[in-house]
Amino acid sequence: MSASGEGCLGLVLTGGGARTAYQVGALRAIAHWLPRGAPIPFPVLCGTSAGAINAVALAAHAGNFRQGVGRLASVWGSLSAPKVVRSDSRALLQGAARWIFTLFARGLGRYNPSSLLDPSPLRVLLERRLPFPSIDRAIAEGALRAVCVTAFSYTTARSVSFYQGSQDLKPWQRTERMGRPVRLGADHLMASAAIPFLFRAVALDNEYFGDGSMRQLAPISPALHLGAGRLLLIDVKGAAQPVLQAPEGYPSFAHIGGHVLNCIFLDSIDADLERLRRINEALVRVSRVTRSRLGLRPVDTLLIAPSADLSALAFRHRDALPRALRSVLGRIGALGEEGADLISYLLFEKSYCREAMALGFEDATRRRDEILAFLDHATLPEIGVGS
Repeated sequence: MSASGEGCLGLVLTGGGARTAYQVGALRAIAHWLPRGAPIPFPVLCGTSAGAINAVALAAHAGNFRQGVGRLASVWGSLSAPKVVRSDSRALLQGAARWIFTLFARGLGRYNPSSLLDPSPLRVLLERRLPFPSIDRAIAEGALRAVCVTAFSYTTARSVSFYQGSQDLKPWQRTERMGRPVRLGADHLMASAAIPFLFRAVALDNEYFGDGSMRQLAPISPALHLGAGRLLLIDVKGAAQPVLQAPEGYPSFAHIGGHVLNCIFLDSIDADLERLRRINEALVRVSRVTRSRLGLRPVDTLLIAPSADLSALAFRHRDALPRALRSVLGRIGALGEEGADLISYLLFEKSYCREAMALGFEDATRRRDEILAFLDHATLPEIGVGS
């Protein structure tokens, strides 16, 4: 479908820190099924947190989908923690010292530390590798209708979807969420990926923003507002496996932190999908005239999600972390099995990211016919990975 009209195909990429390498693997499989040089099949792109970085990278190369995915895979496949956060001993000690000092300085109200980790290397990486001006060109050429990045405003307690797209798109406002037109840049991505407490909030338009997965009650909504009528969603919530050894006694900081991050990143998409499916079932019983008058339409969706537990995968690669960062995480219990969830979000190391991408590629490949049918490309010939 054309990128210029209602009902086009949208791609929704959820947040999840290092877990979102999985999304790149699934996209890499899709890119290899489509002809070389073909534009992106998703005129509407929406991402949150690290998923927002993936979405904007695709938008900047919308004219050549395979090339865009290839460059994204190259970045993830060569990633290391120092490219995302300052992980040297000095930086980590400074971050910890700020928190300790706060506790002895009459509490958090007087001396507020901004974050535990310093993500300044991530900003450098984004500014160096993402050609933001290319987004306007992709929109002008018709390869892209809109790209959207969601962040949470600490100032207003609203979920704000910053979008860049066609001139016919209108801002929206709903309860506790809104859409705001902008020219996207590194600040918007840093804001969307600012995991609370770990990364500092980002100032935008006289507001402070943090990770977009917080209070994102309707992650599908931005894509619909931007004109998508069918949605491919790539989530990072895997098939959970039982913990081999349940933690004894009081849960560690890492154990609690992992569950908190799971609540922030992994729970909203399932609830929103269930709500959308119920609306679709109700619309089947309503006439086309009534649907048109109410401004409602059924929305087809297809979800790709990990067939294996990404936390268990991260646990196997925990020793890949830099020594200083591994030492800090070890002190809060993150290197044991009870810390696997927390590690899975922070393990920005190529060994883990490559295996997560491989899992995404395999999962998508197993569903090749289903995915191509959804993309309306079911008649494409079989194309090998090396082509």
